[in-house]
This record gives sequence, structure tokens and C-alpha cells, in this order.
Amino acid sequence: MNAPTNRVEYDELMAHIEIFLQKATAGGGFDALTIQEGDELARLSLLAEAYEDSIPLMPVLIETPKDLPEMIGLRMYQRKLNQRETAQLLEIPETRLSEVLRGKRRVSLAMAKQLRQKLAIDADFILDHA
Repeated sequence: MNAPTNRVEYDELMAHIEIFLQKATAGGGFDALTIQEGDELARLSLLAEAYEDSIPLMPVLIETPKDLPEMIGLRMYQRKLNQRETAQLLEIPETRLSEVLRGKRRVSLAMAKQLRQKLAIDADFILDHA
């Protein structure tokens, strides 16, 4: 079997690999394969890997946050920050951040500056959604 050049050939290659894997599983491990079968499995696996590496990854589409609390939440997620750490970073009380995240409080000019500087939220987004 040669290197696959399209999805149909790749699927055929994976079917051959699956046969070897099923035999190894049924036999209790890869020792159940003959040396030739093990070598063939390794060769086919490299062909599959080369084909997979040649396919560009689809970009993950992330919806643009619809409001400022969602954007702050997204930035917190991206930076792996919890609410306490985010409040400290923004130099504001945790309760104020909590109120903004729940939509109970609007951002002040000072907080808007901190959001732009510390969380890299676009100033236009802040102004449009403040």
C-alpha cells in the first residue's frame, strides 16, 4: 500500500491498520503480531501520520463575545485566571468585577483603561459595549 493522497485512500489505509490492531488486541498485545506484521503496521502508521500532517487544521471558530462581561470572561479563560486573580490584575475589588460580570454594574473610565491595558480588550469594543 502506498501513501494516501486523498480521504478515500486514507480510510483504506486506516482499515488495514485496524486489522493489525484488532489482531494485536485479540492476542493480548503487539507480541501477537509476527515480525513482518509489526513492521507492516509501523510502515502503515507512518504513512497515515504523514497524510494527517499534510492536512491543514480547520480553525476553531470562536464566536465574538456579544457584550463586555462575555469578553472579560473570554480573556479570563484564555489567561487561565479566576475572578480573584482578574480583580487583582485590574486593581479593582472582587465585588466590583463580580457586578460587572453579572451585568449589574457598568465599567468606569478607569476600569475601561485597565481592561484595555491589562486584558488587551480592544478600546472600540469597550466603548461599543460599555
